[in-house]
Amino acid sequence: MPALPENTLAGFRGIPWVSDAEMIRLEQWIRTGSTPQQVVLRARIIRAAAQGQSDQATASALEIRRETAALWRRRVREQGIGCVWEIAAGRGRNPPCAAARVGQWIDATLQTKPAGATHWSTRTLARAQGVSKNTIQRAWQDHGLKPHLTKSFKLSRDPKFLEKLTDVVGVYLTPPQNAIVLCVDEKSQIQALDRTQPGLPLKPGRCGTYTHDYHRHGTTTLFAALQLVEGRVIGQCYPRHRHQEFLKFLQRLDAEFPDGKALHLILDNYGTHGHERVRRWLKRHPRFVLHFIPTSSS
Repeated sequence: MPALPENTLAGFRGIPWVSDAEMIRLEQWIRTGSTPQQVVLRARIIRAAAQGQSDQATASALEIRRETAALWRRRVREQGIGCVWEIAAGRGRNPPCAAARVGQWIDATLQTKPAGATHWSTRTLARAQGVSKNTIQRAWQDHGLKPHLTKSFKLSRDPKFLEKLTDVVGVYLTPPQNAIVLCVDEKSQIQALDRTQPGLPLKPGRCGTYTHDYHRHGTTTLFAALQLVEGRVIGQCYPRHRHQEFLKFLQRLDAEFPDGKALHLILDNYGTHGHERVRRWLKRHPRFVLHFIPTSSS
């Protein structure tokens, strides 16, 4: 905001309903380039009144009607200088389209589809409704509609959904005493790729580089367990994704954490997790407690 000269209030006769601090504020609004012009005009009216000008003289100097000058002098006296920023109800440009007509466009967007297409575009709906595409675009923006975007979802049909949900969320929020909670998952069919030549290292003036072509070394499966409390990840890659590999990973977890602490594992419902050999192994290792998330959930 530009600095005001020391003689900002010079020449002001003063009016009892506007203080010197408020006059300085009005002058700042007038001088600031970002102030709306209608606010600047109202502030100049009050400044002219503070300088002792009559409504007629103010109207002639600012090229406005005398009633306008008298109106803002009266409003500021009754409501304070903050009212110069207010817009009275009913003022401004009326909407070009009636609300009922806009509602028809929104209903058509949500409830219908054009022939041979999956969703409406601004142009196709505009032709169907007899308006311009910009009008439809503004209506969609006002209502937050984006027909060209979609998101996938799937509702879980697990009959024990509530039971599993309560169990898993309870373990995360209130972990058992003297226990470790691990989130376990697998990522299968990871492509094992290797570049045909060693990459060149980073150095001043040159970024790190690697060749565009690569060798394929088949696929691998990553088994990983995340300990949320410490942010620790235990991972192991295996060539296949079977219950045998899952058992090896459980044995890795058994050796990774000290004895005497229970291990609570959050798992999905993949078939290997409930294999008969896995269940027998878990009976021999009671420190492992498995919590299965609901089907089709993350």
